[in-house]
Amino acid sequence: MTQLLLAVAVFLLTHSLPAARPLRSRLIATVGRGPYMAGYSALSLLVLAWVGWAYATAPYVPVRDYVGATAWVPLVLMPVACILGVAALTQPNPLSVAVRSRGFDPDRPGVTAVVRHPLIWAFILWAGSHLIANEDLASLILFGLLLALSLAGPLAVDAKARRGLGEAEWRRLAARTSAWPLAAPLTGRVRWRDAWPGWVPVAAGLLLYVALLHLHGPVIGVVPWAGLS
Repeated sequence: MTQLLLAVAVFLLTHSLPAARPLRSRLIATVGRGPYMAGYSALSLLVLAWVGWAYATAPYVPVRDYVGATAWVPLVLMPVACILGVAALTQPNPLSVAVRSRGFDPDRPGVTAVVRHPLIWAFILWAGSHLIANEDLASLILFGLLLALSLAGPLAVDAKARRGLGEAEWRRLAARTSAWPLAAPLTGRVRWRDAWPGWVPVAAGLLLYVALLHLHGPVIGVVPWAGLS
C-alpha cells in the first residue's frame, strides 16, 4: 500500500505544477513551450502508468461488504465519461482543459453546453463510479483522492480562465455553457440541439468504452461485469 500512496502523492504533485505559475513560466522561458509541454506530457504518462501498476499490485484489504449491484454504476456512467473525454479533446474550448481554444462559437457551444469542463467531468465520473463499485482500501485511496482532485478542478480552471480572458470576455463565452451537467439546456439558456456534442465524439467515445471494457480484464485483472447482481 506504501507504493500506491507514494505514486498517488507524486501524481498529485506533478498535476499541481501547472498551477504553480512562477515555476511553470520559468520552465517555459528556459526550455520553450513546446519542449515543456512534451516533457510534462511524458512525465504525466509515466506517473500515471506508475499509479496504475501500484494499484494493480496493491494488497486487497476490504473496507466494506461487496455489493454486486454497484458494478452497474461504472458500466452505466463510463460511456458518458468516454464521450465527454473525446469531445474535450476534439472540440475547441477556451474555458477549460482542451487541445485547442480557437474556433469556439459561444452561440453553438456544443459539449460545453452539456458541461463547461468535459475532460474534468470525465475524470469525476470515472473516479466516482469506480469508488462506488469497489470495496477495498486501495480503491478508496486511489479513486477517493482522484475524485477530490477532480471536484476541485472546475473552480480552479474557471478562475484561471477568468484571469486569462478577462471577466467580460469570460462571461460572454461562458453565458451558454453549463457549470453543472446540463444546467444550460435545462434552464433554457441554450437549445437542446445546440448542446449536441456531435457524432464524432459520441461514436469515438463509445468505441473507446468498448475497448476499455475488453482491456479491463487483461490489464487491470478485473472483468467489469463479473459479480453483477
